[in-house]
Amino acid sequence: MTFRRVIPLFVALLLAFPAMAKDASINAFFGQWRGNALSESDGSVYFQVTARDLDVQVAGADNGFTITWNTIQRQKGSTADPTAVNKSTTKAFVSAGRPNLWRATDTVDPMQGVYAWANIRNNTLTIGDDGAFELQIYERTLTGEGMTLRFARHRDGEQVRTAKGRMVKIAR
Repeated sequence: MTFRRVIPLFVALLLAFPAMAKDASINAFFGQWRGNALSESDGSVYFQVTARDLDVQVAGADNGFTITWNTIQRQKGSTADPTAVNKSTTKAFVSAGRPNLWRATDTVDPMQGVYAWANIRNNTLTIGDDGAFELQIYERTLTGEGMTLRFARHRDGEQVRTAKGRMVKIAR
């Protein structure tokens, strides 16, 4: 490849990935996102892979943000006609005093309740919720087409569930 061809290729790569150079702002996540995911689990013989519907709302708040996520799960009942169960969680986060790091407003001593935090690295907003013997990690990554979700749940050090999905922004 000649030097003449390398420069346009290099410029094209720089233009294609401008956000990779620094962390996204929390403002980029603000809005309502909707999509679906596949969940995988070894915990059920009949529902090892299930479909989920996702709805996430991220909004600015004093010195931080709030996030509400709704997940319609289909992992109970009959495999021919699974029961839909809606799980909803809302968390408020405030600055933890460092850039791109927030703590949940309801955070307490992890031995007495839930301890949750959020951080942004590159284009990914990660929310960790560490209970007594359970760790849940939600990674929401901005992409050119919307947002991807990667979820992992660990209990007593063992991974018990993962979910991966995609969402598109439907409102600001």
